[in-house]
Amino acid sequence: MRFRGLLAAAVVLAALAVGLYFSNKQKAAEASKPPADAAPKVLSLTESQIAKISVKKKGGAETVLERNGVGKWVMVSPEYPADQDTVSQLVTAATNVTADRVVEDKDSDPKAYGFDDPSLSVDITSKGGPEHLAIRVIKLRLGDDTPTNSGCYAMVEGDPRVFTVASYVKTGLDKTYNDLRDKRLLTVDQDKLSRVELIAKKQDIEFGRDKDQWQIVKPKPVRADGSQIDDLIRKVRDAKMDLSVSDEDAKKAAAAFASGTPIATVKLTDPTGTQQIEIRKNKDDYYAKSSMVAGVYKVPNDLGTAVDKGLDDFRNKRLFDFGFNDPSKIEMHDGGKSYTFQKTGDDWFSNGKKLDSISVQSFLDKLRDFSASKFIDSGEAGAQTMDVAVTWSDGKRTEKLLISKRGSDYIGKRDNEPSLYGLDAKNVDDLSKAAADVKPAPPPPAKK
Repeated sequence: MRFRGLLAAAVVLAALAVGLYFSNKQKAAEASKPPADAAPKVLSLTESQIAKISVKKKGGAETVLERNGVGKWVMVSPEYPADQDTVSQLVTAATNVTADRVVEDKDSDPKAYGFDDPSLSVDITSKGGPEHLAIRVIKLRLGDDTPTNSGCYAMVEGDPRVFTVASYVKTGLDKTYNDLRDKRLLTVDQDKLSRVELIAKKQDIEFGRDKDQWQIVKPKPVRADGSQIDDLIRKVRDAKMDLSVSDEDAKKAAAAFASGTPIATVKLTDPTGTQQIEIRKNKDDYYAKSSMVAGVYKVPNDLGTAVDKGLDDFRNKRLFDFGFNDPSKIEMHDGGKSYTFQKTGDDWFSNGKKLDSISVQSFLDKLRDFSASKFIDSGEAGAQTMDVAVTWSDGKRTEKLLISKRGSDYIGKRDNEPSLYGLDAKNVDDLSKAAADVKPAPPPPAKK
């Protein structure tokens, strides 16, 4: 009796196990299927697979772009430099085209959807397979707009289905060569610039780059304010052609440039050579002519003001170069007072005593921001009143500043440099006070 009960229980348990197995298998199969209402994919690629793409509007010329050996996009028809960012946006739009729905499983009448003369044809040459060796050409066709004008009909040659896609899909792909060409007046690589020359009505200034640091090399070697030079380069490189202007407006711009007042000529040199842009002002507007593209173009006023500068505008007014690097040692003589601050680990010490970190930081901030109010080209420095030496870069660099007084004026001179810097008395007093205010660290709390 007991045996028959155990046997019945075993049979029931086995039946439950079999049922559970097939139930889980069915759920897994259903989970692997896309949901019934999932939007069908028209195209699904990766950007790295696309080697070539062409776009042709109805009644327009075809624009063909290819990726070269170093991964840059090149416009081969018509031949213009390509705007890498805009082309990348087009490629991104072409990699993932999702339909709103499938209208027909088989296109029985291409004319009914406008595929006999598509409003937009996009041909994509892709490399497939694990090593991207298999080459195929995918031909996407966009036909008539849908009756609600919320999208258009789409198909891929070789696929019998007819889709509808949203308007943004067409917008992302509908590009002409003017949309995709590089509109910059100068096309140099900013990261590889080695020389910048500014020929202005004030003087001829030349900047040279040593690694990541800009220096003024003409009319004389002096320290440069890198941020000012970078701003000049950025403004020049941001100058673009406006291809939407009419022929009449283009003629007016050329006439305004011809009769305008010369402001400056900027020359930028990278490994490919030297490019230049000439800027003139006519009334309240600025116009530019580039060595890289034909024509004259109106440019923003901030470009005109950026190039209309003199030597002192690009000189470095800060007296110390350590910037946001942490010094390891500071020595200062101020009249009869002497200070020596040494950093060990994260703490500062003077004569073996640990210093208050807040007061030291306040002094460091004064040193970082210590700047000249003007530049002095000639004359004697005067009687020395203060000197500061800052050691940084793991002890490899030491900057020395001598401060002297001539009449009521303070003058700064960096060691081994001929330049003299005019200093405000208040800044000198603030630096002196910040050094005197450095105090010992408070004693640790007593142990209970």
